[in-house]
Amino acid sequence: MVTVILAATIAFWVGGFLLLRAAYLGLRLAWSPAGPARAGSSRKAWTTLALGGASLVLGGTLAPSPGLNVPIVWPVLPFPSWIGLWVGLAGLTHFVRGFLSDRRSFKPGAVCLGVAALLFWWGSAEGGPPRLLTGQIPLSPGGAIGLGALGLASVSAMAYASRSVQARGVSRTVATQLALAVGAALFAIPFLWQLVTSFKEDRDMASPEGIIWVPRVQATVPYRNPDKPYYEARYQGMRVEANLMRAREDGVLELSIVRPAGLGSYTFEARPEDVKEIPREANVVSLTLDGRKVTAMVVDETPDGRRKVEVTEPRDLAGRQVVVTRSEAEPVRPVSLRWRNFTDALEFLPPETLFGLLYLRNTLFLVVMNVIGTVLSCSLVAYAFARLRFPGREILFNVMLSTMMLPAAVTILPQFLLFKNLGWVNTLNPLWVTSFFAGAFNVFMLRQFFKQVPYELEDAAKIDGCSYLKTFWSILMPQVKPALAVIAIWTFMGAWNNFMGPLIYVNTPELMPISYAVQMFNGERYGEPGLLMAFVTMSMVPVIALFAFAQRYFIEGVALSGLGGR
Repeated sequence: MVTVILAATIAFWVGGFLLLRAAYLGLRLAWSPAGPARAGSSRKAWTTLALGGASLVLGGTLAPSPGLNVPIVWPVLPFPSWIGLWVGLAGLTHFVRGFLSDRRSFKPGAVCLGVAALLFWWGSAEGGPPRLLTGQIPLSPGGAIGLGALGLASVSAMAYASRSVQARGVSRTVATQLALAVGAALFAIPFLWQLVTSFKEDRDMASPEGIIWVPRVQATVPYRNPDKPYYEARYQGMRVEANLMRAREDGVLELSIVRPAGLGSYTFEARPEDVKEIPREANVVSLTLDGRKVTAMVVDETPDGRRKVEVTEPRDLAGRQVVVTRSEAEPVRPVSLRWRNFTDALEFLPPETLFGLLYLRNTLFLVVMNVIGTVLSCSLVAYAFARLRFPGREILFNVMLSTMMLPAAVTILPQFLLFKNLGWVNTLNPLWVTSFFAGAFNVFMLRQFFKQVPYELEDAAKIDGCSYLKTFWSILMPQVKPALAVIAIWTFMGAWNNFMGPLIYVNTPELMPISYAVQMFNGERYGEPGLLMAFVTMSMVPVIALFAFAQRYFIEGVALSGLGGR
């Protein structure tokens, strides 16, 4: 089955590429002058069109599901096998070049394929044989027409750009950008799978047809069951939903909590005036009754596993109740997003953490303090090493750089003993105070940036009466903003993902950061990928937002090699 889906995927994508190539050749042919070369180009365009159409027909024939479906295959490989895959593709590229033009490309192609085979063997020995995740994206006729129009517009722009010799560089740039966009889309598939999984129900996590990319959600309707009332109440100051276990003779109700899920199966007592009856969410199903297709809602579950359903449509049968087996009642699941995964994921966290708000507070505090401490301390030390002259400056700088050779594992025990003597164990202090003592790598990088600032700016500030600190803050710091942004981003990422530090110094769960919450959730809800992916997605939102707003500074910091505007 996997081989057939793989063949269908390859045939579909190759056919799509050949059709776009045929459109590109046809447009160039239409805009080119008549001559012998035009006849050859015409044959090439028609041949490419025929091959593309045949490949698409083959892909549609091999596809497991009929209709407008885009097949997708993604390999699951260990790290060595990923490297081997790209080396193997490079080898195949050399072989194709050897067959087409340059015979000397066969030798490097053979070397690349040999290296790829060794890497695949290494990956199979460590991580097992490769696996393929398969799936398909259904397309509506309108969506297929829209994609076709988008592809035709793209190749039209490329063909127009390549009409003259002077514009061929533009055409090459467009093709390069298109290839990069396709590559970025392919590498974004795992993140897309995580995002889609966070909105799926458990029944869609595994399918014989591969990955389900379009989530469907069980339809529900509100229903009050007089035999099994459902209540809303307050428990330890929190709003809860609970089932009625029994009503005592004195009027007190014994309730069992259903939501939030973290308090599931907890029982408590309440008086009737302190609770409010609310409807349940009844699942909607479809079934055949008296030869007619009807829609019903599940009102109860019988002890033998069957379902008691009440017909809602058509109206002439509405209200009729029957007992059916699970196989006779097909769930009604329209295309939708299961937003409840996100609230359920938070409800499974311990109630004393305020459903994750304490984790978020601790993480934000650590992130802010680490960023402030790292930027301030590293910039001050780097300024001193770059702009001030004092005895032993180079020796001290070399000593500081030598600390980079110490592995982090070597300093864990001395740091723990130090913080234990200070009484900081089981506090957040060890996780942020050290950021105010500059790190060697950040100081080294900022020193290089400070040294690129012209000394004339500093001399002018001295003439105006600026002190060293005033010159540092008002003159030099604005000149190295991209480098500071890069350090802030790195520090943010390190503090946000720090997991070992809290495990070493913190014992109280209420003081743990989000990284601990993710690991705890993974251990407790490993069998519920929808909730796990929803929780991971929520933990990633601040990091994604940071890169979205700070990517300009990050790119500037990497690319900057001198003073802008100098």
